[in-house]
Amino acid sequence: MTDAIRNALTIAGSDSGGGAGIQADLKAFSANGVYGASVIAALTAQNTQTVSAIFDVSPDFVRQQIDTVLSDIEIHAVKIGMLSRPEIIAAVADGLEAGASCPIVLDPVMVAKSGDKLLSDDAVGALRTRLLPMAALVTPNLPEAGVLLDRPAPRDETEMTAAGRDLIDLGAQAVLMKGGHMEGDKLVDLLVTPQGTARFEGTRIRTKNTHGTGCTLSSSIAANLARDLPLEDAVAQARIYLSAAIHAADSLAVGTGHGPVHHFHALWTGS
Repeated sequence: MTDAIRNALTIAGSDSGGGAGIQADLKAFSANGVYGASVIAALTAQNTQTVSAIFDVSPDFVRQQIDTVLSDIEIHAVKIGMLSRPEIIAAVADGLEAGASCPIVLDPVMVAKSGDKLLSDDAVGALRTRLLPMAALVTPNLPEAGVLLDRPAPRDETEMTAAGRDLIDLGAQAVLMKGGHMEGDKLVDLLVTPQGTARFEGTRIRTKNTHGTGCTLSSSIAANLARDLPLEDAVAQARIYLSAAIHAADSLAVGTGHGPVHHFHALWTGS
């Protein structure tokens, strides 16, 4: 008899186009060898070109989903994605405090690709004070780190390290500073912990099909943590997986806009 599969929970919004949010998280969980459960905090009407509508789920129902999942399924890691309102953030924090005792990966989806803030100041404050201190790992890109710290986004590796340390001072156990917004062909991410900083370097892949990369990375890390990998190994393996999923993204040809990465590149033959 083999060991039972590990379980991970995603708490995020639904992407009707299937490339990001809950859908990307569940695909990444499966591709990385864990069973995925979900709590839907918002519904979106979107495709590869646009988001035409957003419908927030009530905080009470978000909490009911969390309580119901945790009452029956042993969860070994939690990934939290975009939560748009302070009341939903509070419901998630309360639910996890009451029922979860596993690593939490917080992907603070706060800034659109246009540079516009997606969350109100109240929601940013609630995320900073309620969820950040619960996180085993926070995975901000550079603009998101700037919003969390209420200052300009980091511009180089020195500023990335300083921002990571300041987020740890706010309560996070560790921070993965994602450097994709910096210019150039090299991509540098920094894993900042109280013990030091680990540097990960990769090469930028030229494709328009990168929808859901942040969701996929954070949920892949959560899957690896659910499998009891040490944090640095969990990050390293998730980056390798995401790079391969981006390399294979153009083979999917989903939609006419910014398509998804290929979550099942290693499983689907002939694609």
